[in-house]
Amino acid sequence: MNISAPFIARPIATTLLMLALLAAGAVGYNLLPVAALPNADIPTLSVTASLPGADPETMASSVAQPLERQFANLPGVTEMTSVNVFGNTQITLQFDLSRSIDGAASDIQGAINAAAGSLPKNLPNPPTYRKTNPADPPVLILGLTSAVMPLTDLDRYADLNIAQRISSMLGVGQVLIFGQQKFASTIMVNPLAVAARGIGLDDIAAAISTSTALLPVGTLQGSVQSVQIGTNGQLFSAEDIGRVIVSYRNGAPVRLDDIARVVSGAENPFQASWVGNERGEMIGIWRQPGVNTIDLVDRITAALPNLRAGIPPGVNVSVISDRSASIRESFSDVKLTLLGAIVLVVLVIFAFLRSFWATAIPSVTVPLSLVGTFGVMYALGYSLDNLSLMALTLAVGLVVDDAIVVLENIFRYLEQGRDRITAALMGSQEIGFTIVSITVSLIAVFIPLLFMSGIVGRLFREFGMVVTIAVALSAVIALTLSPMMASLALQDPKMARHGALYRWSERSYQRLIEGYERGLRFTLRHQRPTMALNLLLIVLSGWMFYAMPKGFFPQEDTGLLFGFSQADPDISFAGMSQRMEAVSRVIAEDPDVAAFGASTGGTNSSGLNTGRVFIQLKPFDQRTANADKIIQRLRPKLAAIAGITVFLQSRQNIRIGGRLARTQYQYTLQDVDIDELNTWAPKILAKLRTLPGICRTWPRIRQREPCS
Repeated sequence: MNISAPFIARPIATTLLMLALLAAGAVGYNLLPVAALPNADIPTLSVTASLPGADPETMASSVAQPLERQFANLPGVTEMTSVNVFGNTQITLQFDLSRSIDGAASDIQGAINAAAGSLPKNLPNPPTYRKTNPADPPVLILGLTSAVMPLTDLDRYADLNIAQRISSMLGVGQVLIFGQQKFASTIMVNPLAVAARGIGLDDIAAAISTSTALLPVGTLQGSVQSVQIGTNGQLFSAEDIGRVIVSYRNGAPVRLDDIARVVSGAENPFQASWVGNERGEMIGIWRQPGVNTIDLVDRITAALPNLRAGIPPGVNVSVISDRSASIRESFSDVKLTLLGAIVLVVLVIFAFLRSFWATAIPSVTVPLSLVGTFGVMYALGYSLDNLSLMALTLAVGLVVDDAIVVLENIFRYLEQGRDRITAALMGSQEIGFTIVSITVSLIAVFIPLLFMSGIVGRLFREFGMVVTIAVALSAVIALTLSPMMASLALQDPKMARHGALYRWSERSYQRLIEGYERGLRFTLRHQRPTMALNLLLIVLSGWMFYAMPKGFFPQEDTGLLFGFSQADPDISFAGMSQRMEAVSRVIAEDPDVAAFGASTGGTNSSGLNTGRVFIQLKPFDQRTANADKIIQRLRPKLAAIAGITVFLQSRQNIRIGGRLARTQYQYTLQDVDIDELNTWAPKILAKLRTLPGICRTWPRIRQREPCS
């Protein structure tokens, strides 16, 4: 049976079939999402609960533990971590890769409802969950500043005009405002004045609550029409709140101004953000697991002009951090590498075959196989990422093999005097089974990748499938299009006319063959030394494999740096703000920093003595150093700031775990007795500091020596 015969007999139908494959691949290429790596996001949900005024131990025992007991019974939970700070609890749950994020969210809500009876009754709001990993960096950070507007007014535009509208977009997992300055009046009570009048703090709170309530009044019903009665009982200024009557003494009203000072301020004054060196607010946008980063950033960027239209001109909106920028750059680099590989393969084929049509026939296999692979990738839900494009680059050298084998066998029959159609039929029939066996053997190499489990399997399964698809398509093209083109275009070798370049190359190849023959004869005469050398190379390869450093993924330069700052636990908010401003000044002086933002305090932090820094580096071709060297350059300058330690790290595209780490690696201690844990943690920390190769250990506050 000759598989190629029907296609040789029907060249027009074969051409149309290949054009259909080309068109399907081109459409698939335009529809494929672009990402840094294949979708390997672990289904992660974050549960938060707040109890104002509660210390961390109270939050852990009364809020976190009842929730954790319910969460531990959920199916598919692989990791559960909780962080308890003053007045706030955050529990992060990671599920098995096979779990649906929506199904896990439904289970989480059920567990929260089941734990409601065990939670404190004075929780201001029930616990809430979000489909985000708090350890993941935001895909986009926007900064808002204004030189003419108070921060409380700026917050209103940041919240209502930008944050709430972005949070409703498809694929957005969470939107947080760093350093939010939500308007609220601060009441400073005079203790002597309230004591003299016999008024308690509860009386003041009750009076303010009843005075600012917005309650329905009703309607007036007439014989012909009805009139709705409305009133605005809310107070929006410090002056109006100061006139609230708290109580009556000796028949005279006691107003709030008589016993307290009312000033305009923020709901949570112990948080702040800096956009560059200016005070402002930052809006961090997280994606849901599995959502394409570039698509989401493009949709948000397209909506920004409409969002800016509702903001006064005095408000400046800027992009502090864009995670998609590095993905686009790496994607462009890999595309250029792929195109370069295709050109080199075609040139090598031409250098050895030295005929236009003999080069064109196998070379057509390369674009057809690769473009056709795009269509199958879209059908399988894959993306254009570094691994899939690397797989295509590897496949460039594999997809031409089948066509070259078919072409050489057909050419052999032409040299024997057969006509083109007969040579194509005989050559393709003779080599058909060989092509199938070659293809199967190549695909068999990638079978282990297709069955790997866990996050490694999720990452490399797409790589193996892309190579498998490209090789399979090349076999199909080699058995259909290549013999058809050979039957129409190949020239009789006896009628070929060769120039001086062909004759020179023929002599060069003949000398190469003669040199190979001499080397082969020498090897055969010295078999034992050759075998000993071979065994030595095998042993050296094994030793090098053992001695080489090992890791999950190489350190990437994504153009994004993250800094976690920490000061003494008893530092005041004003002192922490001064140190964060000093950190901002140091970062602003670095020539390779394009934009940055910093924040401290707030419910999304790890305490009042901690802060975060988000740094966007300039494009790689505009920088003087890579990310690691920039970190090494900034470390000694930041270490010179008294009373604060800044941990810098380069953001990576792959993040495993649901805990925000201060350093690249972390060691976790567990114990049911917190006193015992506090006893042993410093001892282990002291021992870790003595180990060679460790740059910095937390919670070390100061380190004068820069890391090498």
